[in-house]
Amino acid sequence: MASLKDVAKLANVSLMTVSRVLNTPERVKPETLSRVQDVILRLNYVPDLSARQVRRVGSRNKTIGVLALDTATTPFSVEIALSIEKTARAYGWNSFQVNMFTDDNPEEIVDLLLAHRPGGIIFTTMGLREVSIPPRLMELPCVLANCESKLEPVASFIPDDEKGQYMAVKALLAAGYKWPLCLHLPSDHLATLRRRRGLERACHEAGINPDGLVHHYMQQGDEHYMDIPDIILTYKAQGKMFFDSVICGNDRIAFMVYQMLLTLGVRIPQDIAVIGYDNHIGIGNLFLPPLSTVQLPHYELGRLSTLHIINGESHRDTVLVDSPLLMRESF
Repeated sequence: MASLKDVAKLANVSLMTVSRVLNTPERVKPETLSRVQDVILRLNYVPDLSARQVRRVGSRNKTIGVLALDTATTPFSVEIALSIEKTARAYGWNSFQVNMFTDDNPEEIVDLLLAHRPGGIIFTTMGLREVSIPPRLMELPCVLANCESKLEPVASFIPDDEKGQYMAVKALLAAGYKWPLCLHLPSDHLATLRRRRGLERACHEAGINPDGLVHHYMQQGDEHYMDIPDIILTYKAQGKMFFDSVICGNDRIAFMVYQMLLTLGVRIPQDIAVIGYDNHIGIGNLFLPPLSTVQLPHYELGRLSTLHIINGESHRDTVLVDSPLLMRESF
């Protein structure tokens, strides 16, 4: 790859002149500008953006590095990445993303990230979880989006899962449904524990004992979504269901519930209501009838995390971001 020195040597000018061509071309004589630009094209020279940023703004580079753990193949990653990029641009900043997968060497990925000399780091994951933060990241302004630190006190922006589930179940019970079947995500998920608390609070307020309801926890692995039809059949006897609604841990569970109920001739919501969680990208409105669900605030998580870096905020609190209920037609 051609360097700045290569361009200067071939164009027979100083390094300062090449720098001016790249950064302040109006200050260069037309004939010199044309000659240097021709050499840049011939050598296919690519400027070092991070170095230019550092020179331009001093010790703080107006670029945000995003360390994305296990997000590259998930639909929600688009929302967080888009939010970070749009927010950064609106404030005259830039962003770039480095993906890290479970089997990667964290030190190598951190080296790659820091090689771009970012002015701040957003560490994000897909699916709320606790993470260990590589110590070197803490040398820069660092914030967590959709995850929490296991040990280090770091500013974190996460969904308010307890409140989101509380509002959803409260609305379901207020609509007259009293015996929901609860199909949770795996029991060891942080989101599962918090959503269960929200469900229990809504039940207690409605005079319903949450421990008297049927709670089923999914097993780990996508293949277990295929277990849902058998779970539904377990609670069907003599043509009747032992529940009047289904509270689903996410919209994928709700999708399987819809298929099974409709196959059995059950009407939604006249016979059984269904409520999801996540507002899975591009899916909720395609259910028939459209699925009522809770919106995971991925766009807002990205926006708030970006502003934390840009504004130079110093707090290390965990900030709960509202997960609003989206009322459609499934109850």
